[in-house]
Amino acid sequence: MKNLPSTQAEAPEGMELATLGSGCFWCIEAIYLDLEGVEGVQSGYSGGHVDRPSYRQVTSGTTGHAEVIQFAYDPKIISFEEILEIFWATHDPTTLNRQGADVGPQYRSAIFYHSEEQKDVATYYMKKLDESGAFPRPIVTEITPFTNFYVAEDYHQNYYNDNGTQPYCQFVIKPKVEKFKQVFADKLKK
Repeated sequence: MKNLPSTQAEAPEGMELATLGSGCFWCIEAIYLDLEGVEGVQSGYSGGHVDRPSYRQVTSGTTGHAEVIQFAYDPKIISFEEILEIFWATHDPTTLNRQGADVGPQYRSAIFYHSEEQKDVATYYMKKLDESGAFPRPIVTEITPFTNFYVAEDYHQNYYNDNGTQPYCQFVIKPKVEKFKQVFADKLKK
């Protein structure tokens, strides 16, 4: 396998990093911005073989990157297990390279782990979810080591909050965010 470009990623002291992909990063960013214990949510690209890709390159499906978010979280407030519970509950992890109308490898379900502990937790819970029959088909979430993250262009950051009246936001993101807020009300920022 070709060596992937690598970037550094460090969490503030006392915090840990998470890098997750579950389709369009606008949707997942809107959810994690509201979680207690989560800071610095950024939309970007991870896991590809092109150094510093643009949105146009990533959406072509040829760079190997997934649209992701990366953020720091305080494990004393929210655990990685809770982060993954929300991750698997807010997208369909059984569709390969697809979330709804968004199709291509850039929309894959992915966990780019930052430690062996994150890898073990993600693998354990994915196996448990599959065994429980929580989903009608097997989970296809990619669980791979973190290698790189490139922050997406400025207009992708805080997209839902800045563009909430846009049709995509109204018909795709808003229902997900509303469902998330109902199910995980106890985990929202006060």
